Amino acid sequence: MTSTAPAAPGPEPGRTLLADPPAVRPARTGRLLTTVVRHRADLFVALLFVLLAGWLTHGLWPAPGQRTLALNPADQTLYEWFLAVDSRALRGDFGLLTDRLNAPDGVNLLANTSVIALGVLFAPVTLLCGAPVSFALLVAGNLAGTAVAWYLLFTRTLGVRRAAAGLGAALCGFGPGMVSQSNAHLHMTAQWLVPLIVWLVVRLLRAADPAGRDGPDRRRLVGSAVGLALVVIVQVFVGEEVLFLTALTLLVLAVAYGLADRALLRRALPAFAGGLMLAAGLALMVLAYPLWHQFAGPQGVHDGMFSPDYFSADLTSWTTLSPLAVLGSAASARLTTGPAEYNAFLGWPLLLVVVGCAGWLGRRPLVAACVTGGVVTALLSLGPEVVVAGERTGVPGPYALLAGLPVVDGALPMRFALAVLPLAGTVLALAVDRALAERGRARRLVPLAVGAALLSVLPAPLPTVDRPALPEFVSGGHWRQCVRPGGVLVPVPPATPGEPWPMRWGTAANAAFGMPEGFFIGPYGRDGSAVMGTYKRPTSALLADVAKRGVAPAIGDQQRRQAARDVAFWDASCVAVTDDAPHAQTLRRTLEQLFARPGTRVADAWTWRF
Repeated sequence: MTSTAPAAPGPEPGRTLLADPPAVRPARTGRLLTTVVRHRADLFVALLFVLLAGWLTHGLWPAPGQRTLALNPADQTLYEWFLAVDSRALRGDFGLLTDRLNAPDGVNLLANTSVIALGVLFAPVTLLCGAPVSFALLVAGNLAGTAVAWYLLFTRTLGVRRAAAGLGAALCGFGPGMVSQSNAHLHMTAQWLVPLIVWLVVRLLRAADPAGRDGPDRRRLVGSAVGLALVVIVQVFVGEEVLFLTALTLLVLAVAYGLADRALLRRALPAFAGGLMLAAGLALMVLAYPLWHQFAGPQGVHDGMFSPDYFSADLTSWTTLSPLAVLGSAASARLTTGPAEYNAFLGWPLLLVVVGCAGWLGRRPLVAACVTGGVVTALLSLGPEVVVAGERTGVPGPYALLAGLPVVDGALPMRFALAVLPLAGTVLALAVDRALAERGRARRLVPLAVGAALLSVLPAPLPTVDRPALPEFVSGGHWRQCVRPGGVLVPVPPATPGEPWPMRWGTAANAAFGMPEGFFIGPYGRDGSAVMGTYKRPTSALLADVAKRGVAPAIGDQQRRQAARDVAFWDASCVAVTDDAPHAQTLRRTLEQLFARPGTRVADAWTWRF
C-alpha cells in the first residue's frame, strides 16, 4: 500500500538548506539593531576611547612603515621584530627559542618581553601589511582596549553609571603611565585582560560567599577558577610583568578588603582560597614548561638585569605633571629614567581630587581597599632608597624588603606606580556615581572636580618622526639572491642594543632569515646573568669600529683567518653592506680585504656569499 501523504517541499531553486529563510533575516537584523540601540551609550563611550587613542597615535598614520616613535625608536625596532617573529606561528615556523637573531645561539623569547600572544593574534596583519602596521594598531588598541575593559568592569560589576564609569576608565586607559609606556612598551600597555582577571576574582569571591545559601556555589566557583586560569595563561604570553603587578595588587586589595569586612572574610575565605589554589594549579599545569624554559632553558635567564636603585620613582614625580601631558613641562623629564617611564606623574590636582573623593566616600570596604592598594604600590615604586628631586635621601623604601626575591627582580620598582591608575580610577568612578545619585551641590561639584583633575593630565599626541628608508636590497627582496632559505644574513655592521637598526631588515622580511648578535636579553653576563645583547665576535667588533670612525684597519692573514672563523661560527649565507651604511666605501674595502675577493653588487648592496 502506498502513502497518499504529500511530499515535503524541497528547497526553492537557487537556495540551499543552510540559507536563512526570508523571514529569519529581518528578525536577525532587527535583533542586531535592538542590541545596538540598547547599548548605544556603551558603544558611544567605546567610540570616544577609540578616537582618543587614534588622536594620540595619529603621528604613525596613515603610513606606519614610514613613521616611528620619536622618543623610543630602538624599542619600537625590537617590538616590531618580535611581531615579525611571532607571526611565523601561522606558517608553523615558531619556537620559544628562535634562531632568527643572535645566530647561532638564538634568543629565548620568554626571557624577553616578546608579546607572543599579541604577535600571534596580529599575525595576519603582520604578514599582509607588515609589522609596523601591527605595531601602530597595538599602540592605539592597547590604550582604547584597556579603557573599554575597565569601563565594562565598572558598569557591569560595580554597577556605576556610565558617565562615572567613563571618567574612571579614561584614567585607567589613558593615564600618564599608560601613555608614557606607549612609547613602544607593548607588553606594559596591553592591560585589557586585567579587568577580566579582576572580574573573575570577584566572581570567585561571590561564589565562595555562602551568605543566604547553604554553602558556596561550587559550580560557579569551579567555573570561575577555570576561567581565571585560562586568562592568566594568556596574560603570561602577553606580558608577565603586568600579571605580576596585578597579582600583587589584588593580594593587597584582598587583605585590606577582608580586614574591612571581617564577616565576609570568615564566611568566604576557605572556599575562596580553594578556588584560587585550583586556578593556580590549572595554570601551572600549562605554564610549567614555558616557565622552566624562560628561567632554566636554552638562553634562559634566572635574574633581572635592571637595577632597582636606578629604575625607581622620584618622590617629587608624584606631584608633577608628565612631560607628555598637554599642561606638562619637558623640564620634569629629569625626574625619571626616560620617556617610557613617566609612571608616577599624576600631579597635585589629580592627587588631591582622588584623596578628597576617597574621604568623601567614607569607610566603604572597596574604597578602603583601593586606598590601601594605592598607598602600598606607590610606596613600592620608590625603590630601595627614597629619592627626592633627584637627590638620594638615604631613607630606605619599602621595596628594600622585596629586593633580591625571585621574580620580583624582574619588575622595575617604578612600574608599581602603574597599579595606582586603576585604583584611583575606581575611586573616581565611585565618587562620581554617588554624586550623580544625590540632589545637592555634590551632584555638580564632584563631577566637575573629577573632570578638571583628568583634564590636568590630558595627554598630548605621541611625538613621531620619519622612519629611515630601508635599503632596496631588503625592501625589494633582493636579499634572496644571496641567502639560502632559513639562512643567516650578516648586515655590516651587525645590530647591537645601542644600534639595533639592522633588525629592521629581518622585520621587513618577516624574519625569513637569521642574523648574528642584536638587541635582546641573554645570559651573557658573569655566571650566566642577564645582560642586554651578547659579546661581539672579533670581526664584528672590527667592522663596528670602521663604521664608527671611518678609518680603514690594517688587514693581514690573522684578520682573514678570524673572519673565516666568525663567518663559520655564524653559519652565514651572506655578508652585506648597503650604500646607506656609515662609511660604506671604507666598509666595502675592508670586507674585500677580509674575504680576499670583491663583493657582488645586488641592488644597493655589496654582498659576499658563503
